[in-house]
Amino acid sequence: MIELLLPASVVAVEAFTDVPGESPFPGEDDLIARAVPTRRSEFITARRCAREALGRLGHPPAPLRPGPRREPQWPPGIAGSITHCTGYRAAVVARTSDLAAVGIDAEPHGPLPPDVDASVTVAEERELLGRLARTAPSIHWDRLLFSAKEAIYKAWYPLTHRWLGFEDARLSIDPAARAFTGHLLVDGARRDGGPALTEVRGRYLVAAGLVLTAVTVTGTA
Repeated sequence: MIELLLPASVVAVEAFTDVPGESPFPGEDDLIARAVPTRRSEFITARRCAREALGRLGHPPAPLRPGPRREPQWPPGIAGSITHCTGYRAAVVARTSDLAAVGIDAEPHGPLPPDVDASVTVAEERELLGRLARTAPSIHWDRLLFSAKEAIYKAWYPLTHRWLGFEDARLSIDPAARAFTGHLLVDGARRDGGPALTEVRGRYLVAAGLVLTAVTVTGTA
């Protein structure tokens, strides 16, 4: 499913179930030593998807250790992203010669808790969500917005090494194109010398009880 949202240069691997009793990859077991069984299974399956995707680009299996913000540390020359939620795990990778960054997120297609909604939106977005709910009430637009901002952050951080709060991006959504744009409200200077990030574009899919979002950043945008 996630590959439908991404260019052909991105390798995507996804899974809808876990392998019962699967052991963590050597070098990653300490990362989930205290995790509950559900969290362990999600982690193990998602990391397996990531290694399979990397293998398709010629990289041998190896531990994927986390960085300072718990982001996966990809091999040199690789941009990637991992996501997992109930009933879905996925990983995507691409060569940085094709894409500077990629971010994906998956969420169950249901409403956000009321106390979360206000904390992840800015004023203009609350108006947007109201309009969208009136025109397409079958979609939980608040969950989609949350997922899109998660995907944006996953592409943002590897390029900037700076935090991006939910209030630091304002989303616009195009239902006809199943696309969104994150207008960044903070300094988007990049560590790789590319043009500063002022907006990030992405696409979304609502299907099979899931909300999937994906964003990509090229070397020149």
